[in-house]
Amino acid sequence: MWNNVVSEIFKMFIENNVSCLRFNFRGVGESTGSHSSGKGELSDVKACIDFLINKKGIQKITISGYSYGAAIGCSAVNYSEKVVGFIAISFVWDYMGFKYKKLSQTNKPKLFIQGNKDDIAFYSKFFEHYEFYENPKDYKIIDGADHFYWGYETQVVQELLKFYKSIV
Repeated sequence: MWNNVVSEIFKMFIENNVSCLRFNFRGVGESTGSHSSGKGELSDVKACIDFLINKKGIQKITISGYSYGAAIGCSAVNYSEKVVGFIAISFVWDYMGFKYKKLSQTNKPKLFIQGNKDDIAFYSKFFEHYEFYENPKDYKIIDGADHFYWGYETQVVQELLKFYKSIV
């Protein structure tokens, strides 16, 4: 929740008057509970979606996630019709298995952001995974960025904002 990528996204969305919610999965930081290898974490995302809809009256939700958060968060894209699309930054397909790839399949708009030096969410396999997804879809390759995007945060956020504004 406090890494450079998520922090910059949160900061820039707030500066652009876009409501956003960031949270830690269970068992991370000050969150209670224990890591549950995806099942409980997916439940955490759904609880956040329910909160935004039922308590805050949000009518259109775009999910954005980074690394493990992309795999889990984007897997909730079909949970509600109020989720209108997702942005996945360095989706770790090869670590998560086919289940999360399949759960994140949707006919809603999606954007994949990937650094071409990423050796965790393997850039070498990016297009193989990207081709799995239905349209509408798009991608942005951040030239020179590895998995941690140090020095490329602004470029990542600009792509997120552009995509977000195009679908809401």
